[in-house]
Amino acid sequence: MQKGGVIRRLQAEKRLAKRSMTKYWELYLLLVPVIAYFIIFNYFPMYGVQIAFRDFNPVSGIWGSPWVGVKHFARFFKSYAFQRVITNTLTISFFQIVITFPIPILLAIMMEELTFPRFKKSLQMITYAPHFISVVVLVGMMFNMFNMRTGIVNHFLVLLGMERINFFAEPGWFKPLFIGSDIWQNSGWSSIIYISAIAGIDQALYEAARIDGANKVKRIWHVTIPSITPTIVILLIMKFGQVMNVAFMKALLMQNTQNISASEVISTYVYKVGLKGGDGIQGGQFSFSTAVDLFNSVINFALLLTANQISKKLNDIALF
Repeated sequence: MQKGGVIRRLQAEKRLAKRSMTKYWELYLLLVPVIAYFIIFNYFPMYGVQIAFRDFNPVSGIWGSPWVGVKHFARFFKSYAFQRVITNTLTISFFQIVITFPIPILLAIMMEELTFPRFKKSLQMITYAPHFISVVVLVGMMFNMFNMRTGIVNHFLVLLGMERINFFAEPGWFKPLFIGSDIWQNSGWSSIIYISAIAGIDQALYEAARIDGANKVKRIWHVTIPSITPTIVILLIMKFGQVMNVAFMKALLMQNTQNISASEVISTYVYKVGLKGGDGIQGGQFSFSTAVDLFNSVINFALLLTANQISKKLNDIALF
């Protein structure tokens, strides 16, 4: 009896779904390009992941290349570059989470507390605009500003009686420049989602806090932050899923032979061993680069699952 009820319910749901697709077929048609995009560019390329477990030869093709198991993974773990690229990648990601991630939240709270609409709109435009600057242009601006001979930063240091600094030649300055430029370029844009979350807070909560005598700081602490906590947690979980994905283009453009010890991250290393070569690295190692990139993706996926489970247990907020 129970089994028959389940079957009837499934049949009813199937008929309902069919009627819905017939009635709203135009909307479902809009999904076709999106689904095709993910199939072609995200799922179909997974076929080539097996290159990581073969000694790939373009002439023999994927299936014709010999299977070598985890040979390339072991080679990466034993290579001299392993510790350097992992350390650099994790260090930059750590600072991006600790420093870069909270700034858009603070910026959103600050802008929502502004009482002058014209000033608020001007500040939003100023903070959003850098996001639309090309990474190539951004790095070019940084080269000009921090140039040892002609850069405005070094001119200012000289005025203060300090010595000039060759910022792009010293490994110790790579991470501060990388993180600082990321804050300047993306903080305003990243604050949009928090501004939207704050705008959705029930104003009755603020009125109740005012009646209870809460000042502006207490209203932010006891009303604003708890109300946007689910948004913060979800974005933080997603951030953990990208820990190993340091911005490839900017890292590559800022990289040179003098700061390579601090600027070589997994994404630039994969690019060199897989295609370009250089800096003592032989290019064209398709199987090895695929293995390194697959390792990178697996670590990201594991961190995403771990962060999601921890969040679910601590505050019952999770992606899935």
